[in-house]
Amino acid sequence: MVIRREKPEEFSQIYDLVKVAFQTAKVTNGQEQDFVNQLRSNGNYIPELALVAEENSKLIGHLMLTKTYIINNGNKYETLLLAPISVVLEYRNQGIGSKLIKESFKLANDMGYTSILLVGDPAYYHRFGFKAAVNFGIKHTHNIPDEYVMACELVPGALYGISGTTTCC
Repeated sequence: MVIRREKPEEFSQIYDLVKVAFQTAKVTNGQEQDFVNQLRSNGNYIPELALVAEENSKLIGHLMLTKTYIINNGNKYETLLLAPISVVLEYRNQGIGSKLIKESFKLANDMGYTSILLVGDPAYYHRFGFKAAVNFGIKHTHNIPDEYVMACELVPGALYGISGTTTCC
């Protein structure tokens, strides 16, 4: 298996991969594949941080990190959003999602990013260092329960003194 950057000519394949992967997900709104396209077009897309997992020339997983912000009294703190992560059903529970996440963390850190936000299952994401964002003083502007809005510091102390709201996700 190879993890690499997504290519523009693969966008329609990735759209289908995300759509099919979320048809069997525990939690879904059915719009994740459209969210991927929205993230690419909203000005916060970072091509170097949009990754695919490929095996035998077949795309089997996808992950994106895009820019997002924590806002407090008009101040904006740039961070990253991890969303969505997709692995096709027959390749789940083989560590592919973990490999995508770890590689994205390494690349993001190398590019100078210091923190990541997401909305997801705490039971899965805690193993990567994610904690409830509210523990850092970060709230979500939508009605998402605090335990599902999470933050991870790529650099220890990166979120120290940062508080506010995010519209990520």
